[in-house]
Amino acid sequence: MLVQRERILYVGDADTAQRLRPDAERIDLEGRLVVPGFVDGHAHVLGTGEALGQVSLWGAKSVEEIQQRITAWDTERPAAARVLATGWLHGAIPGGVPDAGMLDAAVPGKPVYAFAYDFHSVWVNTAALAELGITADTQNPLGGTIKRNAAGHATGYIDENAFYDIVLPFLDSQVSENEHGASIAAVQRAYRETGVTTACDMGFNETDLESFKRADKDGSLTSRLIAYWRVNNTGSAEDNIAQVQRAAELAAEHPSPFLRVVGIKVIIDGTIDGCTATLGSPYADGSNAAPIWSLEELAPVVAAADAAGLKVAMHAIGDESVRIAIGAVEHAVAQNGPRERRHRIEHLELVDRADVDRLASLGITASMRPVHADPAISANWRAKLDDDRVERGFPWPWMTDAGARLAFGTDSPTSPHAPLPNMYVAATRASALDPTAAANVPDFALPLANAVEHATRDSAWTCGAEHEIGRLAAGLYADFVVLDTDVLAAASPTALLGTEVLRTVVGGRTVYDGQHAERETSPH
Repeated sequence: MLVQRERILYVGDADTAQRLRPDAERIDLEGRLVVPGFVDGHAHVLGTGEALGQVSLWGAKSVEEIQQRITAWDTERPAAARVLATGWLHGAIPGGVPDAGMLDAAVPGKPVYAFAYDFHSVWVNTAALAELGITADTQNPLGGTIKRNAAGHATGYIDENAFYDIVLPFLDSQVSENEHGASIAAVQRAYRETGVTTACDMGFNETDLESFKRADKDGSLTSRLIAYWRVNNTGSAEDNIAQVQRAAELAAEHPSPFLRVVGIKVIIDGTIDGCTATLGSPYADGSNAAPIWSLEELAPVVAAADAAGLKVAMHAIGDESVRIAIGAVEHAVAQNGPRERRHRIEHLELVDRADVDRLASLGITASMRPVHADPAISANWRAKLDDDRVERGFPWPWMTDAGARLAFGTDSPTSPHAPLPNMYVAATRASALDPTAAANVPDFALPLANAVEHATRDSAWTCGAEHEIGRLAAGLYADFVVLDTDVLAAASPTALLGTEVLRTVVGGRTVYDGQHAERETSPH
């Protein structure tokens, strides 16, 4: 492979490379594996950087363990104004619904915010409820809930749009520009070390935009960011369309190769773990959840984005929500006529086989997260359904068999950002966290080479970036990763769990060298 400045000049045989550039600097990788830079097809980039400085609750199996981790973090940082934690599992809480008193016992008097691993809900203590100004009179926003007890008092569990519209804006207002900059620096470092050269941000907002514009301007970005603008259902058709128009304005700017907005993101439902995903048949307890966007509300938004040339990403975990997403794209096609489209549905954890054929026929990409199928975190997911639906969860081969494009990401910080464990779960349906856990519907495992393509080539394609990133081919950006093990030739995919990134190259420059001190260089 020949690299000239920021692009790949040639990929092929050594003799031709020698003739093309006889004076080129030679780097012998001694037979190690080179793959395209990983394109995380679904991430929350600023949130990932923030989470790296928060209490990690990932893998905690009980309230007591959660309390211990939070208390220990607070003890080490007594000057912190509040405690932020991330990654707790619903299955670790008796009944799956936490309350403020549990966190009061860990840290009394100081606000505590613990984000669920799916980032669709937050668990807070009494002090946090107070600083948020949540009282018995606080109304639930459209598509969100402040859980209350029989007396009408908030319990400390806040989900969906109540989390997004009340809690996150308040926390954003408490963070300085310097702190946002530190979070971006942290996630850039983490990406360099794990081989992520591009991330597709799902839920970009004004705070993210300004923070990343500053980082792009000062040349500190060492991975590319392709953003989908978050559009919330306000209940007003006019306001919803105005959000689409804002995204179209930003998409037209395209400030640099390291930062651009390409589409919009809508959240149609919640999660199966929290019983907020919208299903065609009820949960095991007889309940169900209404969608955050009905088809009637969503269809004009998708049609407007489609007409503006934007790509639409639709969070739909439950099978009924998947049908809403497909119906919205059908409406856009009927209204706007023939045109190139790169719309996508995010997650599709539970989907009917017939609906897979529908989405494939419309050219919709299935954008999915292998690490969310890790059997070590699946017990609560399975218990909420508790019927034969658990045997068709996360059906990746259905997508490719139907002819749909399949893109992989991590949804960090809801799960670890590193791509290699993601590839391990994809290729085995086994756990990257617990080697004793039984595989989760092993028939849905994929060949490892295919999984890597879904996390590179296909993730790039669905963002419209296939002529720039995602492959090792002449003319594309020289974004690639050197692994210390040839995992494609290894006897078992288990080799992925011990494989290290030796070198990360972005735009022709080595931004991480694992064999020496990290090179703090910028691709700019």
